[in-house]
Amino acid sequence: MKRDVEIIELPNGNELVIAVDNSGSIGMKPNDHVQVPYEVVAYYNFRVVWMECVSAGARPMSIILHNFSGDKAWSSLIKGIKHGMKELNVENISITGSTESNFSLQQSAVGLVIIGQREKFKQQNVSFKERNDLNVAVIGKPLVGDELMNNKDDIAPLKVFQDLSKLDNVTILPVGSKGILYELHQLFDKRTFKLETELDLKKSSGPATCFIVVYPTSLNHRVSERCLGWFHEVRLISR
Repeated sequence: MKRDVEIIELPNGNELVIAVDNSGSIGMKPNDHVQVPYEVVAYYNFRVVWMECVSAGARPMSIILHNFSGDKAWSSLIKGIKHGMKELNVENISITGSTESNFSLQQSAVGLVIIGQREKFKQQNVSFKERNDLNVAVIGKPLVGDELMNNKDDIAPLKVFQDLSKLDNVTILPVGSKGILYELHQLFDKRTFKLETELDLKKSSGPATCFIVVYPTSLNHRVSERCLGWFHEVRLISR
């Protein structure tokens, strides 16, 4: 299964998992297309990289911030990252990074990297033949830009993502700017299927405002109950 992470094999047999997210023209500069506090910018950057790293089976170990929005933005960006960590009840991960302070950009720009580690294993695509009891759902709704500020109740909470990622026999994948349909094709590579769902499958999910979860029927009640209010069934029919 393809994921938006870089995998580096270590001598001890484990692997480093590196996840990266960038945002541009989002912040507090006059020329930014989306005007939001830098704390919000960093929080959503954090969501993306954390979800990518964890969904690849890694335990996050280090956070690296790239700030091109000026010295004054730094403390707010760190605050946004720590807000995400607090939501997950995570405290023991270091944050480092750098600010471009020699030159001032006309628009805001931020990059965030999370480095994690996992035991080496081979990821495989989900198979219809192997999983006759397959269930698929999208948690949260795809949102982008100003929609995030106006539809906060439709954003999948990080804690829900984290809880589901710990369940056995569950595959989880955040949805990014290419939309739900693109991510489903990453999960079900070389398969054709038709879909039935109330969501817009091609709409950008921006900073991972929703995610896909694939799970066996035995976990149906547990997943739907935990995700009450954000649960959207996706009916996949293999062709």
